Amino acid sequence: MSLDFIFGIIAFLLTLMVFSYLIGDNLFFRIAIYIFVGVAAGYVAAVAFRQVILPDLLTPLVYGSSTEKITLAVPLLLSGFLLMKIIPSTSRIGAPAMAVLAGVGAAVAVGGAVTGTLFPQIGATVDAFASPAAFQFVNAVIVLVGVVFTLIYFHFGARTASDGSVRRFGLIEIGAFVGSIFIAITLGTLFAGVYSAALTAFIERLHFFGTFFGLG
Repeated sequence: MSLDFIFGIIAFLLTLMVFSYLIGDNLFFRIAIYIFVGVAAGYVAAVAFRQVILPDLLTPLVYGSSTEKITLAVPLLLSGFLLMKIIPSTSRIGAPAMAVLAGVGAAVAVGGAVTGTLFPQIGATVDAFASPAAFQFVNAVIVLVGVVFTLIYFHFGARTASDGSVRRFGLIEIGAFVGSIFIAITLGTLFAGVYSAALTAFIERLHFFGTFFGLG
């Protein structure tokens, strides 16, 4: 019995276990999900150790210069603090490390969003208006209108009306309604992409079944 056949049997059984969710949540589906999560967590841990912890932390601490060792003392100390959160009685010690992680993560996310999405989007919109083609001009207008009204949708400033209710200004309400249309179109497009990816994975699994049983 070859290894390919054994791996094929395992893949076939796991696929059936995942497909069993079609009849409802059950033990076999949960076992498949547990295996997937466990394998993914183990793979991520192995990659993190081999590509980050070992070359960037442990190796410099052992073979690096005195300056490198002193510099790495801070992340090593914060890592130790972070491990303290495993024990409930010492979880407070890990708060500084979590604060650093949250702050750095937020800074990277905001910086990436501004430099990688916002500025390029503004530049692309401005460049589109400079195009002599009518289609590009219309497309630029649609993009500009979508951006403006979508931002208006997230404007939550309001005032108290005469009947005691809290409402936004009339023009803001109209702009928010138009923005909600653009948001709905965006979410629909994203859902179509997710559905297409899921359908592609489903077709691949059906092809696997056909190949496994010699039908393909």
